[in-house]
Order: sequence, then C-alpha cells, then structure tokens
Amino acid sequence: MIPASDRKLAVELIEEAIQNGARQFMACGELHISERTFQRWKNPSTPLGDQRPLAIRTAPVNKLTDEEQKATIDITTSEKYQSLPPSQIVPRLADDENRYIASESTMYRVLKQYDMNHHRGRTSKPQKRTASTHKENGPNQVWMWDITWLPGGVKGFFYYLYLILDLYSRKIVGWEIWPEESSENASILVRKAVISENMISRNQPLVLHSDNGSPMKGASLMETLYKLEITSPKSRPRVSNDNPYAESIFKTCKYRPDYPYKDFAAIENVRQWVFKFVHYYNYAHRHSGLNFLTPIQRHNGMDQTIFSNRTAIYEAARKNHPERWSKSIRDWSLEAEVWLNPENNEKDATTESTGLDRLQLIGQ
Repeated sequence: MIPASDRKLAVELIEEAIQNGARQFMACGELHISERTFQRWKNPSTPLGDQRPLAIRTAPVNKLTDEEQKATIDITTSEKYQSLPPSQIVPRLADDENRYIASESTMYRVLKQYDMNHHRGRTSKPQKRTASTHKENGPNQVWMWDITWLPGGVKGFFYYLYLILDLYSRKIVGWEIWPEESSENASILVRKAVISENMISRNQPLVLHSDNGSPMKGASLMETLYKLEITSPKSRPRVSNDNPYAESIFKTCKYRPDYPYKDFAAIENVRQWVFKFVHYYNYAHRHSGLNFLTPIQRHNGMDQTIFSNRTAIYEAARKNHPERWSKSIRDWSLEAEVWLNPENNEKDATTESTGLDRLQLIGQ
C-alpha cells in the first residue's frame, strides 16, 4: 500500500501535470494508477487502506443452514458412509433413503471447512509432477525421441518409426523402422545414434528425453542407457506437450506432399521413404524454429556465417532503397541457449519506485 504522504504528492503532481496541458489518463498512467484511483485519492473523506476486509457481507441465500451442515457431517462420518466419497454418498442417499441434503461439491466444501477432506486409503497420495526441463547451448547435449506409426499394407497393421531428434539443432540423429514397438529396438536405435554422432568417448553428459511409453521404460533400453551413461528423464503421464519437438517432427513427416497416406506396401518401402525424408529434413528443410536454417547448418556451427551473409545482403538492399524500409532489417540471429519445457518465470509485481520522478517530466 502506498503511504498517505506519497498519495498526496501523487495527487499534486497529477493536478500540476493536468494544468500544464497533460491528459488525466496519461498522467495517471505514468504512476501506473487508474483514473478511478486518482479520484478516490483526491477525496479527503475516502478512508485510507483497503476497506474490503472490513466490509459486512451477507450470507448467500443458498448457503446450508447449521442444521444441514451438521447433518452432512453426521452422514459422512457414519459407519455406513464413512468409507465413501460424496460422489458416492449423494446418489446412495437418493436411492436408499429418498433423501437429498446437498450436492457433491457442497459436501466436499463442508468437509474442507471442518478439515475433514483428506486423502484416505492405502494408495499413495497424488503428487504434482513438474515438467522435465533441460537447457542446451550446443549440439549433442539433449536428445529427444519418440515412436509413431505408419500405415501398413493391411488395414489395422502398422510400421513403427523410431526417431531421435537433437534439441539444439533439430537434426535427426537416428531413426529406425520396425514392425513392432519394443525396448530392444529402442536400445539398438540409441546405440546406432551414439556411434553415428561420435558420442562414445564424449566428455559431456547426454540427456535422452522421452515420454512414458512402455518401450521407453523397458529393461533393455534402461540397461543400454546405463552402460552409455545417458540420463533418461520422462514426460509427465498423459502430457504430450512435455515432448513437443518430437511430436512436431512427426507432423512435418506425415504432412509432406509425397507422404503415402493410404499405406506402405512393405517395410522396405517405408525405409526408403523415411530415408529420403530424413535427408530432406536435415539438409534441405529451412526450419522456422531455427530462423530458417537447415538442421545440419545449425548442427555444424554454420549459423553465424549464414546469418552474417544474410544481414549484409539485407543492409545492402536497404541502402539501395531506403524508402522501402520503415524499420530496421530483419533480425537474423538465434538464442544461444535452447530450452526443453522452460519454466515460467513469475514476474515480480513489486517495485521499489513509485514512479513520481517520471511524472515530473509531464509538467516540464
């Protein structure tokens, strides 16, 4: 809460700014207050401080009476219903006793009011799972992988695409096609990707992020990751957004113009098509998330050279026709750090300055 002395000073400065030609809403905006707040501060009869806690509030007309609340507690703690939640108690009361006291949500609210709404039973208490977040400032530090199905030659039969993607460059570092999902196939894929990227004798840790599917948690894959010293964090259950880049590349794959959306005749056809797609994606696809670099350009550290060349071309074009450019040229750059599931930084709502010094400029 702003002290009374600062309020008085703020009112004086705003009035001075208005007398010098400033608009009231703009003067109030410099102090980050509304015009309604300014009018309230001008009125000397307005009590200081937040008066809402002192307000007298009438009870809602639909509130349960004390007798009804007591009946709710007696029923939920009775021997017949003490092991049941309100969602079970309300319909049983209607069926067995032709009785209705309150809705399920109201019963929960009453139980919470009397501190009686707690986890019961032998099951573990539900826990809030935070998203797995990782940071990468270079290639081959954080990989992501997933499995998707591709239609086979028979209805209901599918081939499975195993794919590993690098977080920093979005390069496909490994892929395989198998007729089934299994942890053994996944371990083969990981070993091939580590070899192809020369990661056997690496000096930095490697993270392989995935969802919670059974192939991702199988013993064969876990043993392979342990031997290769790879950390394997998992997405939260039933939250596909925790592995967004892997989901995104599958959409890119299946929405290619040459994608045979009806079916693949044989597994050899699938492997041939995916081989062409991976080569296109890594070497020809201008990725919007990479400011229209190809993944291989980003992976091999060619981004600075390419961006410098683009900047020079744009600057030359702007110099030749400055009338065609109302602003600066396009920003050809990328963030040095890439995050997987970045945490939301809460903005600090407090400030040490009241902004009165900025308001003084209005009257000058």
